[in-house]
Amino acid sequence: MRFTQFVPKLPTLLAAFLVYVAPVHADESSLTVQGITERIQSGELDESPLFLPTAERRVVFANPEYFLPVRKITPGGNPYPLPASPTDLGSVAYEVDGEAFTLQEFLTQQPLMGFLVLRDGARLLEHYTSDHSVDSRWISFSVTKSVTSLLVGAALADGFITSLDDSVTDYLPRLRGSAYDVVTVKHLLQMASGVAWNEDYFDPESDVALAGILGGVALTDYLLELPRAHPPGTHFNYNTGEANLTGELLRAAIGNNASGYLNQKIWGPFGMEFEAVWPADGPSGGEAGGCCISAALRDYGRLGQFVLDDGVLPDGSRVLPEGWVAASAAPSEGSEEYGYMWWRYPGERFSAAGIFGQKIFIDPQTRAVIAVHSNADAASGSVYAAHLEAVMMAVTDALRSQE
Repeated sequence: MRFTQFVPKLPTLLAAFLVYVAPVHADESSLTVQGITERIQSGELDESPLFLPTAERRVVFANPEYFLPVRKITPGGNPYPLPASPTDLGSVAYEVDGEAFTLQEFLTQQPLMGFLVLRDGARLLEHYTSDHSVDSRWISFSVTKSVTSLLVGAALADGFITSLDDSVTDYLPRLRGSAYDVVTVKHLLQMASGVAWNEDYFDPESDVALAGILGGVALTDYLLELPRAHPPGTHFNYNTGEANLTGELLRAAIGNNASGYLNQKIWGPFGMEFEAVWPADGPSGGEAGGCCISAALRDYGRLGQFVLDDGVLPDGSRVLPEGWVAASAAPSEGSEEYGYMWWRYPGERFSAAGIFGQKIFIDPQTRAVIAVHSNADAASGSVYAAHLEAVMMAVTDALRSQE
């Protein structure tokens, strides 16, 4: 049985998970797709995969296609090579709350599913836990926002979007006459529309609670009524609704599903190795621009390599406008920490990031990519999250010291 009722609730449940930590308790014999399905059917478990205990999430996050409607993203026939170049990084040291740790110690943490370090496409380190492997898919959560940003860049290069200074309403005319008349595509990418939006997960009357479940016409109907709070481009406000609105704009511009466009522009031609899936709002619905592509760790890494290569394919064809990546990773007027749906780090590093510890961390100086699959106890703010942030910086610092 596929629980298609999950998807309409997805954005709100993602938001709620930022303040919810599920308990851990399970009989090992029930920790299978079939076992979890039966327990959901019986009412023992919540029908949402996001409100499952940690152990059950470990199964569901690896197998979303059994629990959600998805669109497939097909790999290319000639995988981009990631030659092994084993490098001893285990002694790389980092600190959390004044206490010293090593990368080798980090690799033993239970929430970690997979950890990959690439340098110019060579695999310096690749680690998986016992129930995870090279071909295991894992849900990315908001890493998908950065992928949507890449697709907006591709649509700009293809002429489907004429300029980032275009009004949102040029592509979504249903929003004409609203606060979005003066919001540009660039403002959406920077989460700086200035349109009022309450992302308070504790408030049942907040915008994220009321409209986080919406897509398509329902989403634009809701956004039509929102007032302006700030001049556009001046104020960063993390906004679930506008991440999904960016996906709506992309699909309107290209006249295609986002998964098909990703497959055509990047997944196939760059040489991804494994099939990925992107949850959809029902069998005929669109993908959420802000969430939940599920892919293997090496293909997370290849996406990072595609970004390092400034959106140029192995055959030399350019997918992204020249300089797009630099612009994406640059600070906006509204936030020093955010670009075009990429988080910025000290030393000109930047990252795609998803709740529970999903990462594509990029260091242009060393041409390094760190890709991470995780199942942290909490969506954000966990001790594990602090270790992950510190260890990514420490690894790239160590690589910089070797130059």
